[in-house]
Amino acid sequence: MEDKTISISKENLPLLKEIKALREVIWFNENYTNFINVEDSLPLSHKDVLNAEERLIRFAPYIEKIFPEVKNGIIESPISKIDNMKKRMEKDYEKNIYGNLIVKRDDLLPIAGSIKARGGIYEVLKHAETLAIENNMLMSEDDYSILAENRFKEFFSNYTIQVGSTGNLGLSIGIMSAKIGFKVKVHMSSDAKQWKKELLKSKGVEVIEYASDYSKAVLEGRKLSDNDSNSYFIDDENSKDLFLGYAVAGSRTRKQLDEMNIIVDDKHPLFVYLPCGVGGGPGGVAYGLKLMYGDNVHCFFAEPTHSPAMLLGLMTGLHDGISVEDIGLDNRTEADGLAVGRPSSFVGKIMDKILSGAFTIDDNRLYRFLTSLAQEENIYLEPSALAGFLGPILTSDKYGKDYLNNATHMCWATGGSLVPKNIMKGYYAKGELLIKRRAK
Repeated sequence: MEDKTISISKENLPLLKEIKALREVIWFNENYTNFINVEDSLPLSHKDVLNAEERLIRFAPYIEKIFPEVKNGIIESPISKIDNMKKRMEKDYEKNIYGNLIVKRDDLLPIAGSIKARGGIYEVLKHAETLAIENNMLMSEDDYSILAENRFKEFFSNYTIQVGSTGNLGLSIGIMSAKIGFKVKVHMSSDAKQWKKELLKSKGVEVIEYASDYSKAVLEGRKLSDNDSNSYFIDDENSKDLFLGYAVAGSRTRKQLDEMNIIVDDKHPLFVYLPCGVGGGPGGVAYGLKLMYGDNVHCFFAEPTHSPAMLLGLMTGLHDGISVEDIGLDNRTEADGLAVGRPSSFVGKIMDKILSGAFTIDDNRLYRFLTSLAQEENIYLEPSALAGFLGPILTSDKYGKDYLNNATHMCWATGGSLVPKNIMKGYYAKGELLIKRRAK
């Protein structure tokens, strides 16, 4: 096999050995550049994000009509202070977490219960809007609640939406597409949880299962979609629309932090820890936050030790030219949404100079965090959503007490509210057992 790690810097060679040995690591991005110096060179702009936000506002009356539980038709999640969890982590790791610890509850995002509700639902809505306007059924000045009428459902039933997914993206696109009237095919990799497949099927979504990993599901889904002129493939690896849907989180999060009287400036930095699979969700959120806060926000991606795809792509500069399998890793993890072996080149190149770093986390630690958070804060997340919680522990030595004293650490909880109770009970029990073993 060709050695794809040849471009790695000498400084990072010891880190690569740790990654190959499945040890938890943190990588600080040596390419990081002040945001003001790179913003204009990026392929997307603040104006693009504002346009996405305006589109979501146009769709709000429709969302509220078909999903009455969505307040004002705005799909957003709360932020919670988790002081008890902070104390628990300081005790468990024998380390001070300087500053505040909060969690962004994307597990509570309406409709799809995960971060994927942002980008996935946005791209489905944009495609629906484009088709309706092109066919003279809708104008952007209209009240979009008319989209709930049967004539639109009948019209959309002539079209198919397809996507490759390990789980949560498939849920958000499947649920939204079926509701609006599209035929939907979700191509799911072997890592996808059975309950997610069953939930999709119950919504009228066609689930196509693969024995191989995420990349194969995407490849086959794209191929099938390309053979149907009425089919639209949502590409988690390269979609600008998905990315922009996620990026809208930046301005909304800023508004929430302002309302909580949480200051973010050069003396009060914000650290954000985002679970990462192929990179679209965390990349879009990170970009949206950089637009709001520039260099006063430090964004880190969190990945399983068995699937550090984005870390590897960024660290080597090879992006999608290298996979975790190329360095001998198996890409097998309990964190199904993060089970990605090859990162998005599109996202990696945007993150190349604006991401502060990335780290890996062991699956067993995900479960310990899961149970600890449930015990301390009564918040139940799925395993992959706990990946960011190691961040405040790992960054403390690098940035130091003086800089972090007035910092806010935000762990991004990417999913969990749709997990069936019996399965969540099993997650909790596993974490409890691991905590007890560790205490011995």
